[in-house]
Amino acid sequence: MLSFLQNVLVYIIPFLVVLGIVVTVHELGHFLAAKSLGTAIDKFSIGFGRAIAQWRDKAGVEWRIGWLPLGGYVSFAGDDNAASIPDADDLKTLRRDLVAREGEAALSRYFHFKPLWQRAVIVAAGPLANFALAIVIFAGLLMALGEPLTPARVDGVKAGSPAERGGFQTGDVVVRADGKRIDSFPTLQTIVFLRSGTAIDFVVERGGRQVALTATPERGVIVDRLGNEQRLGVLGLEYKQRPGDLTIKRYGPIEALGGGVARTWNVVETTVLYLGRMFTGRENADQLSGPLGMAQLSGDIAKKTVEASAGPGALALNALITTLELVANISVGIGFLNLLPIPVLDGGHLLFYAYEAVARRPLAAKVQAAGYRVGLALVLGLMLFATWNDLQRLRVFNLFGGLFS
Repeated sequence: MLSFLQNVLVYIIPFLVVLGIVVTVHELGHFLAAKSLGTAIDKFSIGFGRAIAQWRDKAGVEWRIGWLPLGGYVSFAGDDNAASIPDADDLKTLRRDLVAREGEAALSRYFHFKPLWQRAVIVAAGPLANFALAIVIFAGLLMALGEPLTPARVDGVKAGSPAERGGFQTGDVVVRADGKRIDSFPTLQTIVFLRSGTAIDFVVERGGRQVALTATPERGVIVDRLGNEQRLGVLGLEYKQRPGDLTIKRYGPIEALGGGVARTWNVVETTVLYLGRMFTGRENADQLSGPLGMAQLSGDIAKKTVEASAGPGALALNALITTLELVANISVGIGFLNLLPIPVLDGGHLLFYAYEAVARRPLAAKVQAAGYRVGLALVLGLMLFATWNDLQRLRVFNLFGGLFS
């Protein structure tokens, strides 16, 4: 029983805290954009299912917390269509009922009668809020802590490795890779990890001159800082930190903001690269994670934070920093996912609005319903696949097999 409670504290609670922050900010993006544009709102919910707490504010909005803290939503007045986009016939009926009940002037308060650009702004505000959260967190961390940098120096080249075949030599310092400036060894590793089987152009400094090299990473086993094994691209370059290698780059407010934008964009760029390589068969899909993987990551980080902290003060500071980093990265992922042009996601709504802008009318109800079902199936299928990956990564099937062997 004690072990179960420890696992809940270490894995479940950090995961729920991180997810709760990200989802709340996402829904607040929709909410605040709608409020600023004078939209009538019925409900703001964090979590699904039966409410464990609820209240109504002076504006008539019902605020609630559901017992299942794995999402949330904002419900607009008159929003009774599953796809949240009524067709022309639905709009006529809704308009007639509203005019009869509240008068013609009341229509301007309802989401579905807002100008198209306002509806698009409200829908896009959720993902944009996630990106804004990540930028603020990254910028705050850069301003408070700075950025640790280590030289991308080659201290060894493994025999028979892609690096050796590509012409790397001990003492080289990598200054560019895949067209990007390299300012630290971890930056170089990040570029290599997701490019197995793809030739990369490098520029290295060697003996006071710059030399162009080309090498193709091979898939190999990487052990991350949490002790988890992953199969990613490797070159066979070795780096050994020396005294004086580690420097801290300090940021002012403007530079930190730019750095926050750059880091957020880097997460998006890496995600797009991985998905593109996955769909073209050049990358395995085993890196996709669902809620179980997120919970494991949150728990592993929490455990490492406890182990690395010398006392309560250090523990509190380290926990805050690692939690913020995790929130920022997951917030970018949630924002990006919601912008995908899949019905049921924000990107799907924006896709329907694009059609409405061109055709001057909403999609027919049957088409919307079909799109909603297809989108739901895609999202559920992706979640199931990611959960399958998590179960394999956590060796759950090996555990069950051992019970019956």
